[in-house]
Amino acid sequence: MKIKTFLVATALAASFAGSAFAAGMTVGFSQIGSESGWRAAETSVTKQEAEKRGVDLKIADAQQKQENQLKAIRSFVAQGVDAIFLAPVVATGWDDVLEEAKDADIPVILLDRTIDTADDSLYLTAVTSDTVHEGRVAGEWLVNAVGDKPCNVVELQGTVGSSPAINRKKGFDEAIAGHDNLKIVRTQTGDFTRTKGKEVMESFLKAEDGGKNICALYAHNDDMAVGAIQAIKEAGLKPGTDILVVSIDAVPDIFKAIADGEANATVELTPNMAGPAFDALAAFKDAGTVPPKWIQTESKLYTKDNDPSGEYERRKGLGY
Repeated sequence: MKIKTFLVATALAASFAGSAFAAGMTVGFSQIGSESGWRAAETSVTKQEAEKRGVDLKIADAQQKQENQLKAIRSFVAQGVDAIFLAPVVATGWDDVLEEAKDADIPVILLDRTIDTADDSLYLTAVTSDTVHEGRVAGEWLVNAVGDKPCNVVELQGTVGSSPAINRKKGFDEAIAGHDNLKIVRTQTGDFTRTKGKEVMESFLKAEDGGKNICALYAHNDDMAVGAIQAIKEAGLKPGTDILVVSIDAVPDIFKAIADGEANATVELTPNMAGPAFDALAAFKDAGTVPPKWIQTESKLYTKDNDPSGEYERRKGLGY
C-alpha cells in the first residue's frame, strides 16, 4: 500500500497514453445508491469524467442492496462491457461474481471502497482514500481540540459491514487510544443517511441526560452529522459548542454548518474516484500497463480556518 506517489505519475501518463482507446469504451458502473450527498456527487462526477473521455457509461443503482449489485454485474458481463466499476455496498461476498467477470476478460475496478477476498486478481485496482487514515485524522483533531478535558464521545457508524465503517472506526479508535480522558460511550450505525443519523442521535441524547453527558459527536460521514446537528438543536443544545461535531466526506452542507458554528471539522473524501480509474483502465487496455492494486486519493482536514463559506460555494454544483 506504499504507492501513493506512484499513483500520480501513473494516472497522468495513462490519461494521455490511453485516451484514444477510452473514447470507444463501454463501462458498467454498479453504484451503491444515493444514500448520501457524497454518493450523489460521486455519481455526478463519474458521469462527467466519462463524458469528457467519450466513454459510454451504464449506471446501475443498487439502492444499497448487495443482491442488486450482483445482478447488475452479471448483466454487465452478459452485455460484454469493456470494464466494470464497482462501489461495493459491503466488503464480503464478491468472489463468485467477480470470477465470472474475470472469466469473461472484463476488468473490474473498485471505487471508494474495498472488498475482502483472498484472490486480488479478481479486480484490476481499487481507487479509494485511506479510510483508516480518515478516521485517524478525525480522532487526532478531537484529541487536540479537547486537550486534557474529560470528553464522552458518541459515534454514528456507517453501514454495518462496509469497509468505510470498519476502517473509519479503526482509525478513530487508534487516534484516541492512550487518551484516557476521551471515551466512546455510545456507538450505533446511522447507515450513512441523514434521516437515520438524526434518529440515532435523538436516542443518544435521551440516553445521556438530554445530551448533557456528551462532549463530542464523531460521525462516519457528513450526512449523518447534519442529521445529528438537527437533533442536537431540537434538544435545546448548541451543536459545535455544547457538543463538538467532527465527521468525514466534506460535502457542501457540512461546510455551511461549519460556517454557522454548528460543526467543527470534516475530513475530505473526494468524489472523483472515476478520473484515476478511467485513466488506469485506458492505460491497461491500450498499452497493457498494470496499475498498482491501490490508487490512493488525498484526505484533508477542514475546519473554520479553511474558508468554509467559500468551500460551500465551490462544491455545491458538483451534484451533492
